[in-house]
Amino acid sequence: MLEMKRLRLLWELSARGTVAAVADALNYSPSAVSQQLALLEREAGVPLLRKVGRTLELTAAGLTLVSETEELLAGLERAEAALHVSHAEVAGTVRLAVFQTALLAMMPSALKRLRAEHPMLRVEMVQHEPETALYDTWARGFDLVVAEQYPGHAAAHFVGLDREPLASDPIRLALPQEGAGDEAFDHAASLADAAELPWVMEPRGAASRHWAEQACRSAGFEPDVRYETADLQAHVRLIETGNAVALLPGFVHIGAAHRLRLVELPGKPRREVFTAARISSVDHPALAAVREALRREAEVLVGG
Repeated sequence: MLEMKRLRLLWELSARGTVAAVADALNYSPSAVSQQLALLEREAGVPLLRKVGRTLELTAAGLTLVSETEELLAGLERAEAALHVSHAEVAGTVRLAVFQTALLAMMPSALKRLRAEHPMLRVEMVQHEPETALYDTWARGFDLVVAEQYPGHAAAHFVGLDREPLASDPIRLALPQEGAGDEAFDHAASLADAAELPWVMEPRGAASRHWAEQACRSAGFEPDVRYETADLQAHVRLIETGNAVALLPGFVHIGAAHRLRLVELPGKPRREVFTAARISSVDHPALAAVREALRREAEVLVGG
């Protein structure tokens, strides 16, 4: 009989690519992962892996076993969900990945509501960039992810993930209030007017950075990006103190809009915020409760 824990390691290797990545994801040592995979091969009685240079590749038998293991893992999640549906009280643990904007705008109230309504529910939350959090949710590192996508820049799709729209917020040019910076900031009344101003953006590779650069180029200029930080609250601070401008989604400056001067962009673009979870787990009452709390909080934010 094949050991389920070892099958899970083989599945993780197929998803993550290297023994080191599997070890890091599951808090094992690389040598322990290698030993367990060797034992699995011995149990299977056929080669499951082959060395290609310094990497391991799955054999045809290994690929077959991974496919069957995927079904087993999904079946276990469905069984757990069915078991919890019969409980009167929502209970269990939901591992949630959320990007900074949504964390600050939605999570404090949503978590407070969940504690009040479902005291047996445990939410474990990690701030995580959406570009990688979707993959990690597919790979079972998280149960639920709050992710985003910008106009014309669709977030990656993974087979087996269920997406649910959560909210959309307008993207605007954020400038210092008049008098907070020098006169060049005060004279800006459109995106094109910001061509000569200093910009703050997220680091290269972020979807927001790519979208903002394209928006500036469409307006006829290359932005002078002097400041780079993934911390969007730092963006707000740099803007309100008269040091920079940026293209910010609405959730970023909740509570700070009065300290900024916001200018509409052509076409009034909006960022889409959504949740994603594995299809095999969407019926779990704990996950459904977290999604519902997020929906309710999003409605409050959009309505406000």
